[in-house]
Amino acid sequence: MKITSFNPIILSSKAGEVAALFEALGFEKRHAKTGIHEGTVSSVSMKDAGGFRVDVTQVDGLPQDMTTIRMNVDDLEEAIAFFTARGFTSGSGDRITDTGSSKATMLVAPSGFTISVVEHIKK
Repeated sequence: MKITSFNPIILSSKAGEVAALFEALGFEKRHAKTGIHEGTVSSVSMKDAGGFRVDVTQVDGLPQDMTTIRMNVDDLEEAIAFFTARGFTSGSGDRITDTGSSKATMLVAPSGFTISVVEHIKK
């Protein structure tokens, strides 16, 4: 399994406010994706001049913001097998989200931290 990128994702019911904070810190919106999970989730990727990245994702109904790790990989199934062999479980009921340009799932460590594992679909 090859990791192609690694950065934090902030899940928030007030993603616009979170993104505005990072814009004030010098981050620029680079990529946005809407209509995720039957249209209930949208996300924006941000990057600063130093190359640091953060994703901010709108998830309605969260009682508080949540931070997870986004790990882009070249083989989603291999990554899932790697983490589940180490005790991680599915955070989404074994659901794979397929947006057409990527496939992803959330995995939860035995200690409770989460990783969003993503494979970009190359056409």
